[in-house]
Amino acid sequence: MMKEQLIKAMQRNQSVHMIYVSKCGEITKRRVKISNVVSDSFSAYCFTRRAKRTFIISNVLAIIPVNIKERDVV
Repeated sequence: MMKEQLIKAMQRNQSVHMIYVSKCGEITKRRVKISNVVSDSFSAYCFTRRAKRTFIISNVLAIIPVNIKERDVV
């Protein structure tokens, strides 16, 4: 289910807010733009880290599309 949502966001070229659990168990909220989805992970530009990152799909707790109005403000 999460993988399908990530693919949809990628196809729409849409940034998303993501709640993510890191390898060390830290929960973070990040804004990302997804560039590629593979079997168990995906790569995305992370606006928080200002770098391209690879994320594990099973560590994603939630994704929420970034509102267009919010994107204009940020």
